[in-house]
Amino acid sequence: MLSWASVPLFLRALSVEHQLDPFSANGWRYAISALFWLPFLIVARGKGNLPNALLKAALIPTAFNILGQTTFALGPALLEPGFFSFVFRVQIIFVTLGAYLLFPTERSTLRSPRFWIGIALVVLGSSGLILFKPSTNVTVSSGVGIAVALTSGVLFAGYGLSVRKFVSSYSPIVSFGVICQFTAIGMLSVAGIMPSVDPALVPEGLPPLDFTKPLTSFGPWAWTLLICSAFIGIAISHVTYYASIRRLGVSLSMGIIQLQPIFTAVGSAIIFREQLSIAQWSAGIVGVCGAVLMLSAGKHKPREAPETQDEH
Repeated sequence: MLSWASVPLFLRALSVEHQLDPFSANGWRYAISALFWLPFLIVARGKGNLPNALLKAALIPTAFNILGQTTFALGPALLEPGFFSFVFRVQIIFVTLGAYLLFPTERSTLRSPRFWIGIALVVLGSSGLILFKPSTNVTVSSGVGIAVALTSGVLFAGYGLSVRKFVSSYSPIVSFGVICQFTAIGMLSVAGIMPSVDPALVPEGLPPLDFTKPLTSFGPWAWTLLICSAFIGIAISHVTYYASIRRLGVSLSMGIIQLQPIFTAVGSAIIFREQLSIAQWSAGIVGVCGAVLMLSAGKHKPREAPETQDEH
């Protein structure tokens, strides 16, 4: 939860303070993370712990991750991190519905009235955050940012569900290591393609597209932020998320992360002087409470970890 909470803050700093566009930021961050995990995969392959079946199973989570990461990185460049994080967490609705359809052990959730009350609170809270946004701050880019946050939430719901469906029986380190390599290729491809896209299709408010910017103008502090965002925001957060999904199920794991926007908003207030109105804070907390209520609706029990290959 803490590592997820740091991601919008890193992305905001890279975009606003160091003028690194989100597509290039994703390319660099995933390339760095992929290099970090590559030795672990080489060792796993040498020990026979990297089966070919995993390479195939990782394709669908990778597709969701590439699309989700592309939209996710746009969000903090267009919106302040705290506001973005609260809107992004509407994904809990799609995660719970997807878990009901895909995983019988989590279907008790939709049989409880508390679930539907929770959904109503999540929708109410997310709507309140948007409606109570000061009119002086509403711009075309903020409208695009809200749409991006909602879209990214849906895509990351698909990511979490597909991780549990396809790779949860494998070691979290090996499975994310593979997905990280594939995603890095995708993120670098997106960064390479974007400069050729019609500028009219690129949202306003983004820094100029320049993948070489870290090489030409980044100082030690900017490089520190970029590397830490790759290590904390990708290498650590995804592996611990995989481990949680494997042991607790996707609904409960996602539910715990619903507290993330509060930590992000507090960090944004300290670092970027972001100010949410009392009405927005109230709406955000209502949404988080709704998510907690939804998760309490089902009688979730920790899942026994499936037998898997040696994680080391």
